[in-house]
Amino acid sequence: MRAARLIKMVLLLQSHPAMTAAELARELEVSERTVTRDAQALSEAGVPVYAERGRAGGYRLIGGYRTRLTGLARGEAEALFLSGVPGALREMGLEDAASAARLKVSAALLPSLRDASRTAAQRFHLDAPNWFREPRTPELLPVVADAVWDDRPVTACYRRGQEEVVRELEPYGLVLKAGVWYLCARVARAEGGGAFRVYRIDRFTAVEAVGERFTRDDGFDLPAFWAERAEQFARSILRAQVMVRLSEQGVRALPHVVDAPIAREALEAADEPDADGRVTVTLPVESEEVAHAQLAGLGPEAEVLAPRTLRDRFARDARRLAALYADAGPAGT
Repeated sequence: MRAARLIKMVLLLQSHPAMTAAELARELEVSERTVTRDAQALSEAGVPVYAERGRAGGYRLIGGYRTRLTGLARGEAEALFLSGVPGALREMGLEDAASAARLKVSAALLPSLRDASRTAAQRFHLDAPNWFREPRTPELLPVVADAVWDDRPVTACYRRGQEEVVRELEPYGLVLKAGVWYLCARVARAEGGGAFRVYRIDRFTAVEAVGERFTRDDGFDLPAFWAERAEQFARSILRAQVMVRLSEQGVRALPHVVDAPIAREALEAADEPDADGRVTVTLPVESEEVAHAQLAGLGPEAEVLAPRTLRDRFARDARRLAALYADAGPAGT
């Protein structure tokens, strides 16, 4: 435990010009007295930790001291090699840089840990695209990725329906969702008031980096922004409602045929089961056509009550099925 803390202290001091005892104590979750003892222990072990007294004082490393990554445990080393997604790095044009970084990390590890990259790769693999869909890398993805990494504003030509629009964008981050690449960017204030928006990269027809680097908004959180926009999108397409009466088996199966969070919300809002043990729920859906395709998977475990047009559609399906299975066996037997 203490060895791990000492290594973390050295790495913290490597990444900061100086840190006070209070700052180190907060990061290491120990007392300032423990920080003092740890600094002394590092100094006795040959790590050049220097303590400066006074209001502007603190701890720092002298002489440009750097440590090799010999303090990594096997689990930590294997997790490090899982931090890159090979396919995504290749599509962004970063495969060579990632390969060089992995080689440098491997060279810095203890001999007993140098197989970490192989053991990690044999235990985890991310296959991002959906089934039965040929992944296609957007032609302009490397250009966009360069702009994201370099904080360069871009002029982008974007297909929107049957027209093309030109936008001045500050590219903040890339998201790979089910094999599709998206750009999260802030629109130039003159065009969009500085709002953050999401663009499918395969709809860009031209992208060109322009001007000097922009200053990123420190308050922007890419995972949080994406989660919020993804939820907004999922709900924005639910423009209709259907009322369905479900058997006990239908209740269990509902999250597997419609969006699971929507199913859970509908079931939580439902009344108690009726005398037949069935539960009536109101589901937001994209359209009657989509609802028909989804709820058909529940068969007799779901009875559509409303709208009437959808109920009639299932009634016609039921009559056709009854006619198909009216005979005792297959035709010709």
